[in-house]
Amino acid sequence: MIWAYPDFNTISILAVFFTLLYVIYLYRFYRINTKLKVQKGTLLVKLLIRTAYFILFLVAFTGPSIGGALKEIKEEGKDIFIAVDLSRSMDAQDIAPSRLERIKMEMKKLVKNFDSDRIGIIIFSSEAFIQCPLTFDQNIIQLHIDGLNTGLVPNYGTDLAAPLELALTKFNQDANPGNTSKSIILISDGEDFGENLENAIKNLNESGVRVFSLGVGTAEGSTIPQGSGVIMDRRQGRPAITKLESTTLKTVSTRTDGQYFELSDTAMDIPYLISAIERIEGTVTGTRMVEASANKYFFFLLAGLGLALLDMILPLRTISM
Repeated sequence: MIWAYPDFNTISILAVFFTLLYVIYLYRFYRINTKLKVQKGTLLVKLLIRTAYFILFLVAFTGPSIGGALKEIKEEGKDIFIAVDLSRSMDAQDIAPSRLERIKMEMKKLVKNFDSDRIGIIIFSSEAFIQCPLTFDQNIIQLHIDGLNTGLVPNYGTDLAAPLELALTKFNQDANPGNTSKSIILISDGEDFGENLENAIKNLNESGVRVFSLGVGTAEGSTIPQGSGVIMDRRQGRPAITKLESTTLKTVSTRTDGQYFELSDTAMDIPYLISAIERIEGTVTGTRMVEASANKYFFFLLAGLGLALLDMILPLRTISM
């Protein structure tokens, strides 16, 4: 017999509690009937019935499973690359405490929802690099998220095509080509100075890779901190202002059968992003055999209820006048 809920400490406490209460009951019954003739035989029968259905209730509480059989369990999963924009504009503070710091906090929550999927991290600005290859190891992913900063990549503008092409290349080089459930989460403020985005979208469509864009920032924008000051727009002689440019991000998502979401102090679409990715059907990545057995608690519970009902509607005479 297999116990589905083997909380034997609780079972022991309940058994001791029942025993103490019933001993007190018997003692009071004996004191009340000291001057009456007690039928010890019938009293013993009543004690046995109550003890029996209490034990049956305890057995049902532990979830007894009888018998066993091998069952095939299919393991499904998705491959997800998170592409994070690390251009200098991500240090802007139109989202507290800054765009990048807010992204790091939300990324940690996001990846925890996909512990059965392989996740990789791509960092980019004018160029793209693999920060963390596809892995199931949540600890490694969290460690790489903690280390994200705008000093990790060259900052000569932002090219949105670069991370998309790099992710597609890594998907195609993957040792598990049978996994057809592949997605990219593109996190950026949307500023794009590249020229190859159209070709990247075309290649993603042909490979069936969806892009879910997360626009970070506000339409009003803000200055970009640099040391003790801010980055200046040299052509206009005033502080540079970075704003959320959502048009390109929306185009990439729409044309790859993905969705667009936003993150700011007023728009919090991370839960919707998580739900959208969860709805994607994963690919069977493997199978394993487990021993399964059916929980038979109902039969013990039914027997216990039957004895309890008998105890109530058919009281045994314990004394004679």
